[in-house]
Amino acid sequence: MRHYSILILLLVSFSFACGNGETASGAGQSGAEQTATAEAVPVVDQADVATEPETGVATEVVKEKEEVAPTVSEKKGQEQPDLPKEVEETPKEPVEAQPEEPVIEEPHQDPRPTPTVKEAEKEEVLEEKPVVAAAPSHAIWDELLRKYVNSAGRVNYAGLKKDMNRLNEYLDLLSKNPPQAGWSRAEEMAYWINAYNAFTVKLILDNYPVKSITDLHGGQPWKVRWIKLGSKTYSLDEIENGILRPKFKDARIHFAVNCAAKSCPPLLNQAWAAQNLESNFEKQARAFINNPAYNKISPAAIQVSKIFEWYAQDFGDLITFLNRYSKVKIKPNAKVRYLEYEWALNSQ
Repeated sequence: MRHYSILILLLVSFSFACGNGETASGAGQSGAEQTATAEAVPVVDQADVATEPETGVATEVVKEKEEVAPTVSEKKGQEQPDLPKEVEETPKEPVEAQPEEPVIEEPHQDPRPTPTVKEAEKEEVLEEKPVVAAAPSHAIWDELLRKYVNSAGRVNYAGLKKDMNRLNEYLDLLSKNPPQAGWSRAEEMAYWINAYNAFTVKLILDNYPVKSITDLHGGQPWKVRWIKLGSKTYSLDEIENGILRPKFKDARIHFAVNCAAKSCPPLLNQAWAAQNLESNFEKQARAFINNPAYNKISPAAIQVSKIFEWYAQDFGDLITFLNRYSKVKIKPNAKVRYLEYEWALNSQ
């Protein structure tokens, strides 16, 4: 095989020399030189030599063993030829995995804005359940009423005046404990009724002896603001007509508050309290309506207190209201007349 290849190469060299008019001297090279030349020619495999079909002259076709498939950029879409079996792809060196940077998880963020110190303090205050002060005890007032007021509602002002310190103690208790939002309806009503009556008694005692409450403050003592309860100052009129009547809307309140006059519904000789409120309302209403000193009732005609005229809107249909408590049933068409009001002091 090797000698056959050398012979072919010599024939090619000879043909090339003749075609270019080279001198015969070139053809007379020594056998040693020819041999050296032949040895210098690279050896090719038979598979690498092709013969021209027309001339029968063999031509060398050397396939580059390093030939690689065209890149995508050179021949887009051309299929990559299969590599010769004897040529194995050089295994790619494993690429060391770069250590991933640790992911630092941010703490959970509250979507609400962080309150300032003042706002936080404010929220804490709002979240705290308010402590509701209990209604004050009316024991002192109850003690004084039982001692100085008789069953008819007449007051021993002279004797009570000697116990003014005790009365002032009770009034101070009321002043420091005004009604709170958490109080029951009965607790609040009892507070305001007792406040009205106790401060009315104090007004008389501060000016005692006096013949009538209308002798004080130009005949309008109910309009004067002097009753300190909590942070506010009230008049007697504001307690009755600004709080008790409009807020509680109970006509029987008129049989509970006392204006220190003879024609006024009698002063109850015990303090009003949440637990006795309803029973005392009923007892006072029945006692006042059936007392001939205040009302004269017959089936066909009635003569009643001015209170029913002054506060007619609170009682609604008068005959219907009176029949709830009257021992004598009044006819719907009975004649109604109002008695004169006696403002003399309700003293014993």
